[in-house]
Amino acid sequence: MSFFGGKNEVFQVPVRSGDIKTMRCHGGKKDQCLEYGDAVNVSTPLCLDVILMARPIPSPELPPVERLRQIMHILRAPGGCPWDAEQTHESLVKHLIEEAYEVAEAIESGNRDHIIDELGDLLLQPVFHAEIASETGRFDLDDIANAINEKLIRRHPHVFGDAEADDPDAVLQQWEEIKSNEKSEKEQIPYTIKKANEGLPALLAAQKIQKKAAKVGFDWPDTAPVLEKIEEELEEVRSAQLSGDDSDVAEEIGDLLFAVVNLARKSGFEAELLLHQANRKFVNRFQKVEDVLRKQGQEMSNSTLEEMDAVWNNIKAIDS
Repeated sequence: MSFFGGKNEVFQVPVRSGDIKTMRCHGGKKDQCLEYGDAVNVSTPLCLDVILMARPIPSPELPPVERLRQIMHILRAPGGCPWDAEQTHESLVKHLIEEAYEVAEAIESGNRDHIIDELGDLLLQPVFHAEIASETGRFDLDDIANAINEKLIRRHPHVFGDAEADDPDAVLQQWEEIKSNEKSEKEQIPYTIKKANEGLPALLAAQKIQKKAAKVGFDWPDTAPVLEKIEEELEEVRSAQLSGDDSDVAEEIGDLLFAVVNLARKSGFEAELLLHQANRKFVNRFQKVEDVLRKQGQEMSNSTLEEMDAVWNNIKAIDS
């Protein structure tokens, strides 16, 4: 073994293939260096962690998606990125959801570069999951692409077959019918609503559940009875609070939220997007309150609720 310097310096070690690999020592006490899982005894107390020199970057001449797949493979491979290597399908779920929301926010901004950047982050997620699955032979990116290709062909018989669907409503109805038939073949009991959460954030899931119920006629004709239902649920929240039973309070608040989602749906809005916009409005207004207080030589932490509320109301009036 040849060393060129000490800790964090370059050295060379032989691997089982007989080649000489140039590596970097991070110092410490360990007698093995790893090259793609190939243990090499180097008989020295100086190696704690060995990192290969920089990996070749996949060629920019490759098709972009193939280049992305190769980059992800390198990141997950031994000697790649420790964070990427330890991820699982389960650990990535929260990132998948976050990236989808960030795409929505970018689209709302209308900024081309922001949209491209966030869509790229979202595209990474199926590539990441495919790489994880391919390591055990479960599936790969081609399997994912083939599955959606076949689904699109099956569910567009008005394009790839002889069916007719002349407007968007007819297309959606046909899509749902085909989807329902496909699922019925796999299920013994063809329930209208198969499950509660649908793997979605709660507001999206609630609205989707309500839409499915509405398709079979379980729906009010307009928003008037929906508003009455909200008032009813609000009164039940008050009663639960008076009872002092926390579990009842929690249940009634959930019912109230479900009723408010129904109002959004009946009014033609997506409840998830409405709350997203309300969150953004609150944060923007809250930051303005902080700005005003700081100009007055105050911080939020040492201001009274009355002072903060007065500034809030002034800003609200200006914004309106």
